[in-house]
Amino acid sequence: MKIAVLGAGAWGTALAIHAGHQHEVTLWARDAAQAQSMRSERMNTRYLAGQIFPTGLKVTSQDLGSWLAEQDLVVIGSPMRSLRAMLTQLAPLLGDQVPVAWLCKGFEASDDGVGCMAHEVCAQVAPALRAGALSGPSFAQEVARGMPTALVAASADAAARDAMVQAFHHLSLRVYANDDIVGVEVGGSVKNVLAIATGLCDGLQLGLNARAALITRGLAEITRLGLALGAKAETFMGLSGLGDLVLTATGDLSRNRQVGLALAQGMSLQQAVDSLGHVAEGVYSARTVVQRAQAVGVEMPIAQAVVALLDGHINPQQAVALLMGRDAKGE
Repeated sequence: MKIAVLGAGAWGTALAIHAGHQHEVTLWARDAAQAQSMRSERMNTRYLAGQIFPTGLKVTSQDLGSWLAEQDLVVIGSPMRSLRAMLTQLAPLLGDQVPVAWLCKGFEASDDGVGCMAHEVCAQVAPALRAGALSGPSFAQEVARGMPTALVAASADAAARDAMVQAFHHLSLRVYANDDIVGVEVGGSVKNVLAIATGLCDGLQLGLNARAALITRGLAEITRLGLALGAKAETFMGLSGLGDLVLTATGDLSRNRQVGLALAQGMSLQQAVDSLGHVAEGVYSARTVVQRAQAVGVEMPIAQAVVALLDGHINPQQAVALLMGRDAKGE
């Protein structure tokens, strides 16, 4: 199988390394200097230092062109904010012949305040593509090291699901197919916002009781929004719902969790983001998640508190007080 991974960040590189043990993989980097460095060192020193590339993995920075039509699967490893432009560029190159998978999680920022999920962006700019999301609880470093991981291949298109499974379901990685693209993308998007809240909770040393309550009520927020957007309830008890939320909210490799920890220590949002050296999708999509929820009449108090905190309207202590001071209600 021939696979192209577009984007040489940590997650794209990790999946390229994994697939390269079984398939012919081309890892594409926008930066020619970074591509040359990876070719000569046989690793991505910037994002995954120490993880040697397998022999099945080659690196390129050549223009995205006809060579992509020769692939059996194209994987987009760029952040959510770049997805629309990437899909627009790929649509005339791939048509309906080559399946596409994206790795980003989030809602697209929008001027009208109602941002799209990734599959909605695809429907707007590249409706002919056979495409879907590869999601689930996963840290790039662990996948690159060959540690056991389970993911979800989500698409309404069976060919896209099958291509993702064939590409990545081997060795230490299991891939489960799911046709509920809405549920998988809602889970993957909102958990990043909730991980910021959990990092804040732990950074303020509020205790394990508070963490458990926050994760549980956060899952309720994810489920409410997902059902309102047409998802299946059972999806949120799976890998892309509960699984991804628990990992991102509690694992110290989580960039979104690290943002919350940094804010609890008194850093500004800019300082917190700069300290990461990577993209934290929850910072980008938090406001859009809340706006989308408001548009469909869904209450998300934890996510709303995170947005108020990120926007500088409240401090960490006030965020806690805001949530704890809400009126009593039934579960």
